[in-house]
Formats: sequence, C-alpha cells, structure tokens
Amino acid sequence: MKKTLVKRYFITGLLIWVPLVITLWVLDLLVSAMDQSLLLLPSQFHTESFLGVHVPGLGVVLTLVVVLATGILAANFIGQRLVHFWERVLAQIPVVSSIYHGVKQVSDTVFSPTGQAFRKALLVQYPRQGAWTIAFLTGRPGGDVANHLTGDYVSVYVPTTPNPTSGFFLMLPKSDVIELDMTVDEALKYVISMGVVAPALPRKASLAPAALPPQKAVNQ
Repeated sequence: MKKTLVKRYFITGLLIWVPLVITLWVLDLLVSAMDQSLLLLPSQFHTESFLGVHVPGLGVVLTLVVVLATGILAANFIGQRLVHFWERVLAQIPVVSSIYHGVKQVSDTVFSPTGQAFRKALLVQYPRQGAWTIAFLTGRPGGDVANHLTGDYVSVYVPTTPNPTSGFFLMLPKSDVIELDMTVDEALKYVISMGVVAPALPRKASLAPAALPPQKAVNQ
C-alpha cells in the first residue's frame, strides 16, 4: 500500500515538474540563441561593458526590433528594391542560391498571410487502409507531378509524434481526405501529446451525438 502511494506521489510530481522543466529549457535555448544577435553590436554596447555582467534577454529585444525594422523597410518602394538587389546577389552564389531560394519558398508558403499551408487539420488513412492519423493541408500537387495524377488531389503533411517537425509529404485524392472541426493548434497538441490531450468535441457533436452530420471532405 505504501509503495503504491509513493509511486502515485512520484508520478504526480513528475507530471508537474517535467512540463515546467522542458518549458524552461526550451525558453533558455531560444533566449540564448537570440542573445547571439548582441555580437552584431560593438563591445561598448554590451552590458558587460557598463554593468559588469551579462543581462540575458536583451538579444531577444534586439532581434524583435531588427525583424520589425526590416519588415517596415521592406514594405516601402526603396526597401523592396534593396531586397530584390540582395536576392540577385545571392543568386550569383551557387550553393547559397539553392539553399536560400529553397528556404524562402517554404517560408513564403508557411508564413504568408494569404497562403493556405497548415490552415486546415485533416484526417487521413496512413500508413495503411483502416489506420487513421492527423495531417495538415499544404496545397495542391504542382509541376509535372500534376500531369500524372488523374482526378482531384491535395497535398498533405503527416507529422510524426511527439516531434511534429519531421513527417511525410503525401498526395492524396481529395475524396480520401476528411476535414476536421478543430484548429491547427489543437491538432498539433493532439499529435505532440500522442493522443493524450484530445481536443474538445464540437458543440454539435456534444449536444446531439446520435445525429452527427456525415464526414465532410476537405474544401479548398
């Protein structure tokens, strides 16, 4: 009986401390990485010069200011010309050009306000018929691939768990994909928690479970 109580208390303590420690660890990594931006400033502007000690977090402020200032500059005519000039310079460097433009295409797709990447949570059968998993809509097949697919297809990303940054890119018939009534954030939490943190049921389903509407295919 005592061993059972000790085990239960220990697991309860782990459930409290593990998320907190991991959160602090990730925040420390982010702050430490952003603090490297202070190296761009002359040494006399570092806190060590006038305070005698390093103040963590100032790099975060500097990074945010630089990103905001870059966005403001790139929003006007002169800034756009500078960005185009910089991209033409990078295009002349063989290896850098392929890496930069590849990353830029992905970031433009993911972060663009008008883009459709990761805008919908989906339910697909993977890796076999009868096995279902969470996926995210990324668009439609393009290039020569589209010429070899008969019918209406969509491109989806199937994340792995508990690390959703790795996964699989699939092109599936639109009729085989089901759009879920949950946000992308809720779906990501569901994946990261390995199915433990399930999103709340939609209001219609919770009020009338016996009269659920038929599953709907994704609309794009």
